[in-house]
Amino acid sequence: MITKAALLKCSIEQFTQFGSKHVTLDDLANELGISKKTIYSLFKNKEDLVTSSVESLINEFKEDINRVINSNGKDPILSVILIYQRGFEYLKYFKPSFLFGLEKYYPKANKLYNDFIEELANTIVLDLLKKGKALGDVKKDINVELVVKIYFFRIDNVLFKKDNLFETYSEEALFKHLVIYNLKGIIASHYSNSYFE
Repeated sequence: MITKAALLKCSIEQFTQFGSKHVTLDDLANELGISKKTIYSLFKNKEDLVTSSVESLINEFKEDINRVINSNGKDPILSVILIYQRGFEYLKYFKPSFLFGLEKYYPKANKLYNDFIEELANTIVLDLLKKGKALGDVKKDINVELVVKIYFFRIDNVLFKKDNLFETYSEEALFKHLVIYNLKGIIASHYSNSYFE
């Protein structure tokens, strides 16, 4: 019998690639060679499966974030860079229809996602930039709260607003323009990191 983890893994792959609305439980059952009844034995309904899939993705990314911060604790600016670099690796596999589908059809999953995006920018990244400022790595006159609101909150909306920018530009170009160049404008002149060379 299939495990809940294996079903979630397959669901995440299918939902992020084809959109949560477009992938049916029949599609998932066929992909895994199981019955739809087996899916219902693990999840109440499709919304429960979509919500659990989003929660699983978020938890995986939070583990990545914690690893980044724990291994780069003395360099909060580098932590911000590495967190967003990892985030871009996730986002490049998302089809815009995945996020739009959450917004339109799956309110619980959409709330989970939006709460996480809010926490990422307005708690995690903001705290790191405040630490960077306290260390003198961010220019004294920079309002880090404003920087987060302008440049780091809802990068996903910028990437997927009308078109999927990943289809037009390389991941590297997008990352440099949305993360590196914005950080470069706020860091103190003494701060050195290979990303800024």
